[in-house]
Amino acid sequence: MKTTQFGKKGWTPERISDLNEKAFVITGTTSGTGFEATRILLSKGAKVVMLNRNPEKSANTITALKQELGANINITNIRMDLAELASVKKAAEEVLNTVPQIDGLICNAAIAQVPKQTFTVDGFESQLGVNHYGNFLLQGLLYPRIEASKGRIVTVGSMGYNLGIKTIQFDDMNWDTNYSPNGVYSQSKLAQIMCVYELQDRLKKMGKHNVKVYACHPGASRTSLIKTSGGLMTRFVWQLMKLSPLVQSAEKGAYPELMCATESNLNQDGFYGPTGRGYFKGPVGECHLEPHAKDKPVMEKLWTLSEKATSFKWNI
Repeated sequence: MKTTQFGKKGWTPERISDLNEKAFVITGTTSGTGFEATRILLSKGAKVVMLNRNPEKSANTITALKQELGANINITNIRMDLAELASVKKAAEEVLNTVPQIDGLICNAAIAQVPKQTFTVDGFESQLGVNHYGNFLLQGLLYPRIEASKGRIVTVGSMGYNLGIKTIQFDDMNWDTNYSPNGVYSQSKLAQIMCVYELQDRLKKMGKHNVKVYACHPGASRTSLIKTSGGLMTRFVWQLMKLSPLVQSAEKGAYPELMCATESNLNQDGFYGPTGRGYFKGPVGECHLEPHAKDKPVMEKLWTLSEKATSFKWNI
């Protein structure tokens, strides 16, 4: 099933109007879809605050963007490593001290297909730690500013959510007994997506409508995601895949997150991304989301567990 309410060509950045008064915080912007999303937001006049772990790469990114778009673009970087909860807290504090308005928080950064079970400094399996817990904490810490700004939270998921077990493995969250690079990546993306819809439910229950929360996926895009964290064989296969017509540009991979961050009157119930065959590429619109991604008892249990794991209670 595929739908696009934006006609045959689907959603494109041409639909974005002037963003001069808008400010966006976006993670993972030194390459790939995050870089392209940043570039397009800046080209529309937005202010962008990047959250990246590598200061040198961030500085090079700012230089490249200024060369392309002009020296007067409004872009800054705050160092943040999603693999360390302390780093997420420190970065969020800096954002709250320096960014008076957040029209959109785009959680774009992720790691994928880590070949062997690895742990974050906080003791989480690395893919769950970075992709889920780090983002869960960041969103919660910045939520009050986003709410005051009547802003949005955009989570970049993945169709990988549907490639592993169809629930959360609560009895072994670190996957000590059955670790697999793809299985845990799928789990981390399922957890991210579930928390989008659980947050929507919680906001509705409290009668809060100022914050909109969206889930999307980039399709199959030419990015460095696998290159930076995948095993040797996975990287080799992906490098070959990137040369195939099945894979789209990183720029097109950025369209779903841009749409969720800027498109007015977009239904929050949807799951957005390329609508072509296998959801690899094609016109951007609403995609089918399998029912297990909205399994209410699992979503509620995951939320409670995530608050406990990150020692952070959302103030909704």
